[in-house]
Formats: sequence, structure tokens, C-alpha cells
Amino acid sequence: MSLAQVSRHLQTLQHRLQSGGPLPLVYSGSLVRVRGLILEAQGLEASLGERCRISTEQNRVIDAEVVGFNGDHVQLMALGEVQGLTPGARVHPVPGDIRIPVGPELLGRVLDGNGRPLDGDGALLASHYTTLSTQQINPLGRALVRQPLDVGVRAINALFTVGRGARMGLFAGSGVGKSVLLGMMARNTNADVIVVGLIGERGREVKEFIEDILGVEGRERAVVVAAPADAPALTRIRGARLATAMAEYYRDQGLNVLLLMDSVTRYALALREVALAAGEPPAARGFPPSVFAKLPALVERAGNGPEGGGSITAFYTVLMEGDDQQDPVADNVRAILDGHIVLSRRLAEQAHFPAIDLQASISRVMPAIASPLELRRMQKLKEMQSRYASQQDLIAVGAYTPGADLQLDQAVQAHTGIREFLIQDMHAAVGLTQSRQELADLMTPYIPEMSGF
Repeated sequence: MSLAQVSRHLQTLQHRLQSGGPLPLVYSGSLVRVRGLILEAQGLEASLGERCRISTEQNRVIDAEVVGFNGDHVQLMALGEVQGLTPGARVHPVPGDIRIPVGPELLGRVLDGNGRPLDGDGALLASHYTTLSTQQINPLGRALVRQPLDVGVRAINALFTVGRGARMGLFAGSGVGKSVLLGMMARNTNADVIVVGLIGERGREVKEFIEDILGVEGRERAVVVAAPADAPALTRIRGARLATAMAEYYRDQGLNVLLLMDSVTRYALALREVALAAGEPPAARGFPPSVFAKLPALVERAGNGPEGGGSITAFYTVLMEGDDQQDPVADNVRAILDGHIVLSRRLAEQAHFPAIDLQASISRVMPAIASPLELRRMQKLKEMQSRYASQQDLIAVGAYTPGADLQLDQAVQAHTGIREFLIQDMHAAVGLTQSRQELADLMTPYIPEMSGF
């Protein structure tokens, strides 16, 4: 318990003594069982999700959280290492929600999943605080997605235009460039604040993302929450919720926020770990049903605020196991997002970056923020690229005969230009206006009916 909490508690006791009111009763329990990741305590009065602290004989305090009940036993999971615990260790509930530091002072800082600084730049001197639990916004009270957002990536700007307040997914297997693409958008997107959640990734990648991918320019307006793979499952879960809560705070201040979460799959795996340890039966590929209830609860917190207020434009990376788009997490998340960008391993192996699979990707908000002419150009490019891909083997062996198929002739003629259009260096930035103009220059010769738009 912090000094501020102790002070408030003493003030409450003093007020009740002076007013003659009853003193609050604080119940503590004792640890009676450790089963895998689950700690069981008896004699403890605590509610689901409540924080607790366990005192060891070595005068060490271990934070934990209530995750379930077994008869009159309270089930907890620790937020740190549990070495040194002994039978009968005292378990004390910690009243009140977790207070999360927020405000402009946090820009440029790196926090762990519990909101503590990781960057060695001293204590967090925040001007405001928020909590992990926030009130849901009435869906009818949200502003519509009607403004395009420039993310600095030509292929996304022109072909899968992102709307301010949209929630997009980056679907990919391991090692095909999703973290690099996130970094490009973090550096180049026109947002007031960037909140990055690195959830369940390798510890080496945390520093690499901050220094090499995010860079100095991106970090100056960003808050990074890092809960790497070796962090306890509850810390990874809390890290994702913490990043989302911070983004909500900045949105409620009227700011336009870019939320990058890498990855929502690791968040789902942490949820599965907790649910299975608490005794919930597995369902789809080992994922308990509660996982698929909590995924939309997290994603729906992003998006636009009320009309005239701030926004959260969110990108969630989804790690597809074995590049399988029918993976339960990928399939569930795809259904609740406003669009998805699928990265192709085949293109990555050809040094085609960003390795965006045009046919598998879509922006569901693009029809509302792009003109009919821009939509027609996008459709024509995707059509030509699909046509070329279907005959690529014949073209490679020299079996293609010009003149037999006009559409294929056009696809072959435009292929080099399309490839150059889709490829972009990770350190380059191409704005929305320039992206649309380059697409227009590329597609105008192949759309004779364009004058009708």
C-alpha cells in the first residue's frame, strides 16, 4: 500500500472515530494450497478481479488477483514470482481500483504491464490518473468514421484507406514484417498521441521496437506499455487493458490517438492460461469460451468518442498459427474489426515489403471515406493483380501469348508498375494525397470509362 493510500485510510478511520461511526472491517485470509498457477486462500473475503497481497516469511510481498472460487476457497493468480510462499501465508485484500498514471508527462515513457516505469528515467510524475475499468460508450453516441487517416504507407492509404476511429487488424505469421509495418505507421501517422502495447512478445523485441522501429520521432509522442513473454499471464492481460485505458483517457481529452497492440493473439493466450488454470473447460482448439467473450470487450473500447470529441484509431496484430487464417483467434478478431491487412509469407520471401496480400485484405470503412472514382481505381488494381497471379506460372515458363486475352495483356503490362507501387522502404513516408495521385497515374490508362465518374 502506497503512502498516499495509507494516509487516506488513516483519514477515513479518524473521521469515523470522530463521527462515532463503525470502523471498517478488513478481512485477511491464509494460503492453503498451490495448484499449478492457482493459489488458494481461505478465510478471505474478496470479489472477482480484486487485488490482493500475499506476505511471505522473508518479508516479501507478492501481488495477486482473484480469478475464481472453489467452494469457500478464493482462487488467485500471482503477478510475479511465487518462490518463498509457505502454507498459511497471510493474504490481504487491497481495496479500490488500480490507479493508472496518465497525462502529457508520460509521453516518451516506457511502462511495464503493471504501470511501473521500465526506462530508468525516474518516477512517473503524472498529473492525472485513470483506472483499468472504464464506462462503455453508448454505440449510438459514437461519431461515425467519416475522415480518412494518413498512415504514411502507400499501399494502405490508396487501397485500404483507414478511417479515423477505425479498428484494423494486421494478420500475419511470424517473421513477415508486421512489427516493421507497425513502426512505419507509428512514425508517419498524423496522431496527437501514440499508445503502444507490446504484449507477450520477446523481450529482445521490446528495446528493438522502441529504438529501431519506433525511433526518436515516434517515441516523443508515444507511451509504450511492455509486458513481454516471460511476464505472468495476468501481467500480460493487464498490460493490454492498461494500454487501452490510457488511450481512452487521451481520447476523452479530445485528442486523436493511435493505439498499436502487438499482439492481440498473445493477449488471448494469456486469457486462455488463466481460464484453464482456474478450471474452465477448453472449447475451440483449447481456448475456453470466456476468451472469445473478452476479446470483443477489449477491441470495442477503441474507436471514436462522441461527436466533436477525440478518437482512437487502433491496429491490432494477429499472429496466425501456421499462416492459418481460420485460427480461432484470427477468425474471431477478424469478425469484430473494421478491416484487416493480411501479410503474405510468399511475398516476404520475395523481398516484397510491406508484404500485403491484396486479395485477402479489406477496409470495411473505405466506401464511406473514399470517392467512387478512388474505389474504382482500387478495384481495378486488385483485379489486374489477381489476373496476373492466376497466370503467373504460365508467364514464367513462356507459355503466355500476347493478344489472346486483353485483360491479361493489361495485367502483364502494368505488373512492373504495380509492384513498384506496392513496395515501400521502411524509412520512407508516402502521404495520403500522394498515394491517391500515384494510384490515379497508374490506373488511368486502364479504365476507359473513368470519365463517367
